Amino acid sequence: MNFALKTLDPARLISEKTDALLVLLTNDFKPGKDALSVLVARVLKAGDLSAKAGQMLDIYRPQGLACTRLLLLHVGEGAATDVRKAVSAAFGLLKPSKSKGLTLLFLNQPAAQALRVAVTTLADASYAYTATKTKAEARSLEKADVVVPDESALRTDFERATAAVAGIELAKEWGNRPANHATPTHLAGVAQALAELPKIKCDVLGPKEVAKLGMGAFQAVAQGSDEPLRFIVLRYNGASKSTAPVVLVGKGITFDSGGISIKPAAEMDEMKFDMCGAASVLGVFRALAELQPGINVVGLIPACENLPSGRSVKPGDVVTSMGGQTIEILNTDAEGRLVLCDALTYAERFKPQAVVDIATLTGACVIALGAVRSGMFTTNQALSAALVRAGESSQDLCWPMPLDDDYAEGLKSSFADVANVGGRPGGAITAAKFLQRFTDKFPWAHLDIAGTAWKSGAAKGATGRPVGLLVDYLMALDTRGKQA
Repeated sequence: MNFALKTLDPARLISEKTDALLVLLTNDFKPGKDALSVLVARVLKAGDLSAKAGQMLDIYRPQGLACTRLLLLHVGEGAATDVRKAVSAAFGLLKPSKSKGLTLLFLNQPAAQALRVAVTTLADASYAYTATKTKAEARSLEKADVVVPDESALRTDFERATAAVAGIELAKEWGNRPANHATPTHLAGVAQALAELPKIKCDVLGPKEVAKLGMGAFQAVAQGSDEPLRFIVLRYNGASKSTAPVVLVGKGITFDSGGISIKPAAEMDEMKFDMCGAASVLGVFRALAELQPGINVVGLIPACENLPSGRSVKPGDVVTSMGGQTIEILNTDAEGRLVLCDALTYAERFKPQAVVDIATLTGACVIALGAVRSGMFTTNQALSAALVRAGESSQDLCWPMPLDDDYAEGLKSSFADVANVGGRPGGAITAAKFLQRFTDKFPWAHLDIAGTAWKSGAAKGATGRPVGLLVDYLMALDTRGKQA
């Protein structure tokens, strides 16, 4: 899908041919003398469109305008949340008409966040999955012109929004693919394709290399599957070699049956989404290739399947992690933390300024925060503040969660240095406490996206979160000297 940012004179705008003209009105609207402003003023005066957020009026072939349909959308003060709701609702009306092009007009100069939300919402609403369908209806919308009074003031924010869309849609595409079409080998292929873009490099390690590194926890999860594991290392080099990178670690369980501790059959198909952390890392690198910030970023993706077989790791088994800690595996369905702990140890070699892991880690986080905010765990206040700010600016929200040492009590083991589960109470926190044991050598944060990475029900599908959050976090470091 192609976006373009424009400044058009109102008199010229009315002669622009488009399938649909979506006009966003705020409380600051003051009518001019052009045909569109006059029409809007008449509609408001007649009461056909209430002057409050959420109101919409659909006009077919409006007199004096070249557009096929005119949708007037009132967004109140122009807050990002109201813009998102308005654009989503408007495209819901337009979708059956299969419009190929539309124009989104802000009559008043929007805030940067409102503009970005409009772009990402329109992309999300028009997205269509087709990869494994023989008679799929592909996305009909091919082009969207975004029109503002002064495009030069918003050019940077627009470019960040379109880059984020590219990354979000890559993450959604691979999150949505069935597990047999998104194996660890497939994910490695996506990463290698990204390495064809500017400033990106990729290395892929297989079972022999992983064994040589001593990644016993990662290997234990993978050993029950016939699909070979892959450890993917992506590098974006936008700054000098002396600049410490940010490392992103994405959980890449391409299908999670739970292993020997097998999950219930109902909704197990959704466990293809257990690699959405990995997909978000791939998406971030896609966005970095567009934005070309002056930073260094490393992406680590431990990718494998978690399946039951005669080779599978068993409850009660003890394995040794790459860092040398022994782990008693009390529940094989708590596998994400096992692959992540070895990846976190591997991250040490980059001497990072910060490490952020992203994982669909616990159902407990879904209970705690639902689908609105991702859980964010860190004891580093600067990193916490930076991630919260990025969540707010991108409207890809997160929420700080506790990491008190008392939560680690349940992870004690009689037979190993640590157990991989600590009971049901505070499950999202005890999972984070497990990961924290492997992060002594760098500032670290954990994003639990189990509630935000995909939707269930009729709208089932990957969301592409938290690509937007991570892109904003990284772009805030694009200075020559800021730290995480």
